[in-house]
Amino acid sequence: MDSKRINMEEGFSLVELLISMSVTLGLLAIVSAILASAMGTRARQSQKTDALASARAALQIISREVAQSGYGLSNNGIVLGDSDNKRIHFRNNRINTDLLTDDPGEDVTFFFEPTTKSIVRYDRFGTYPTSVVVNGISDVTFRYFDYPDDNSGAVEVAAPTRSTGRVTVTVTVLMNPVSGQLSNETVQFSSDITLRNSNYMLYQY
Repeated sequence: MDSKRINMEEGFSLVELLISMSVTLGLLAIVSAILASAMGTRARQSQKTDALASARAALQIISREVAQSGYGLSNNGIVLGDSDNKRIHFRNNRINTDLLTDDPGEDVTFFFEPTTKSIVRYDRFGTYPTSVVVNGISDVTFRYFDYPDDNSGAVEVAAPTRSTGRVTVTVTVLMNPVSGQLSNETVQFSSDITLRNSNYMLYQY
């Protein structure tokens, strides 16, 4: 009778405890890895959403203003010697108070500032000439397309000319490192801008 009571009161052996603890720790490690991956994915998606929102906002501002290039002038308005693949300088006479382009918004430059990783707008005659369009940008490129007088179609050129009728702006954002996600991942967003006073557009009317 006493021996049966002793056997019934025996607990788990040390080996059984070690096995159960190992299984529990293994399950916790798996759950932790799944949670970490889910958190990393969520963080990366949040970054992408923010990056796309910033890129879209910047492109809307640039597109709206660059499209006015040459308005009220006899050319496409691009300042050729001060425009390249990292900046665009353009003029227009949208205020139409005189024959000059010396009112706010009539002599504007957009350029990429690599030190601060931002797109900067410089309005030569603005009340506050220099302003930041958007921060946290990795790169900005301007591509120029000419439309020859023979209407043979668009031709990409290294630098703008008097025949340039379209500009493509591409904004690139490098994602910050996130644990468990691919490194050096980028998001790009582009906008095609047709210059309203280019020869190409004038031919359409």
